[in-house]
Amino acid sequence: MSKSPPSSDLVEIRTAIRNNNHASEPDQVRKLAAEAGNLLTPAQRDAVLERARNLVRQCRTAAHQAGTLDVFLQEFGLSNREGVALMCLAEALLRVPDEATADALIAEKIRSGDWDAHLGKSASGFVNASVWGLMLTGRLVTLEAQTLNNTVDWVRRLVARLGEPVVRRAVLQAMRILGGQYVVGRTIDEAMRRGRTQNEPGTLFSFDMLGEGARTFADAKRYFHAYSHAIDVIGGARTAADPEKNDGISVKLSALHPRFEWAQRQRLDSELAPGIKELALQAKRHQLGFSIDAEEAARLEPTLGLFELLAREPELSGWNGLGFVLQAYQKRAPLVADWLIALARSTGRRLMVRLVKGAYWDTEIKHAQEQGYADYPVYTRKAHTDLCYEVCAARLLAAPDAIYPQFATHNAHTASVVLELARQARAATRRADRNLGGGFEFQRLHGMGQLLYAQLMTDVSPALRIYAPVGSHRDLLPYLVRRLLENGANSSFVNRFLDAKAPVGEVIQDYHRTIVAGDCLRHASIPPPPRLYRQMGEDRTNSRGLDLDDPLCLSALTAAAGAAAKRFHQAGPIIDGELHKGDAIPVVSPSDQQIGVGAVAEASAQHIDAALASAQAAQAGWN
Repeated sequence: MSKSPPSSDLVEIRTAIRNNNHASEPDQVRKLAAEAGNLLTPAQRDAVLERARNLVRQCRTAAHQAGTLDVFLQEFGLSNREGVALMCLAEALLRVPDEATADALIAEKIRSGDWDAHLGKSASGFVNASVWGLMLTGRLVTLEAQTLNNTVDWVRRLVARLGEPVVRRAVLQAMRILGGQYVVGRTIDEAMRRGRTQNEPGTLFSFDMLGEGARTFADAKRYFHAYSHAIDVIGGARTAADPEKNDGISVKLSALHPRFEWAQRQRLDSELAPGIKELALQAKRHQLGFSIDAEEAARLEPTLGLFELLAREPELSGWNGLGFVLQAYQKRAPLVADWLIALARSTGRRLMVRLVKGAYWDTEIKHAQEQGYADYPVYTRKAHTDLCYEVCAARLLAAPDAIYPQFATHNAHTASVVLELARQARAATRRADRNLGGGFEFQRLHGMGQLLYAQLMTDVSPALRIYAPVGSHRDLLPYLVRRLLENGANSSFVNRFLDAKAPVGEVIQDYHRTIVAGDCLRHASIPPPPRLYRQMGEDRTNSRGLDLDDPLCLSALTAAAGAAAKRFHQAGPIIDGELHKGDAIPVVSPSDQQIGVGAVAEASAQHIDAALASAQAAQAGWN
């Protein structure tokens, strides 16, 4: 893949991105709040707030039309013991290697909940028939109407008749059935058929071939062929010459190389870059959207590097289907948005950018605490992520010549903010240059958000694309867990917007005013990693780690190691403060035995006697 030198502004922004990896959250939030204060006037924020609340009211009125997963999350979110049990069960089953342990785990979790308390509470027959996760297809058990009135007795009889292992396997099947509500098909061919039949004609899709990262090159090869086949199938059904009007595909770089990390960047350039270029060329031939998916914060640097190689590839010129997924919960997000805009203008192309909030929050928080970083790469409060999303959305919408924005959200307030920002951007574009490109689209997950967008589109008609995962059950559970943790949290909009007990004014609030008025610049229960133990009452600071995925940190470490390597180190017995060199033996580097690092003199019997005599002479003073 050919390389051309980046412009100075791209280098400057890239350096700023690196400097903000573990930036202070209060400092970042103050900057965001100041920028957002100039985006919308108080009157516009009031109008946005009212629009969002009306959307929620409309959705509640039409709640009987809600999708299965919206209703399921409302009943079994993370706000009750049963919801927590289901989430823990789904997550833990990913790592259980043997059936005996899986059976024990399932038995423990299904006994821990008051499943009977959920009976008949949902408007969904599917949820009511799944009160404790036993969502059977009818092969093992027929759920008779009378049994639903006494689930506890029914479960006891069921266990006595079938045996606990059978029932536990049914619960595992339940997890798969639940996940099947998220996945549009096991293969791309099945996904294309189901997507077309289950949605309105003309609906656009972004297909995601499920895979949680290659562990071997055999895995990577399998994922590569899956992507390649999917691109050909999707391309065979395209109807337009513009990637923005065709279906697309999302690609995870970690699925295409088992060592997708910054430390292996030279290998990535030679081993991964040719393959990703080949897939991109395939997508270009079919005029499809081809988005590089977002992953953990540690993978951002190699992702930016490979994405720039694609953007500068001459063979990909004239194609506006190259896309990037931007996570608003990362503190670097606004700077990455600036970098993408500058890259698009530098390479003379228009990039697709899907703005999401982020799905690896728990992992990012825990990893930063383990490593003792100065701060987290992500925000600790949802309001801060919402604020960052608004700032990023405004920057993307303000560059229609360079960016085709794609806003992925299931939140009525976020969607309303985007609509208002887009209205302002269109007005500014018409004043500045009528020939500039324009437009944007919303995106929702397959199986979620149908009700919200059905109501939204009664007032406006934005383009809508469905993010549609494709894969088998073995690839499903990791994806399912991320979605449930992301959308099932008891503070999430998805979990509360259909709950009639939650006042609309409580579900939809102006995060900007809340932050500015309360100066809530960090989650009170999530201290910076260095203060983790002090928060728990211990009088000590967390050990400080080195972020080896941060180029600046790695550069400083390499420089320090290089300086240390130039010094000649002498070791030997020290007696009365004097180093005795004696007959020193050369010591070489364990990584390169041609490099001498110093010499060591072994202690002789005379040295030992002298040390003991010195110690005995000093004993009185020590006493």
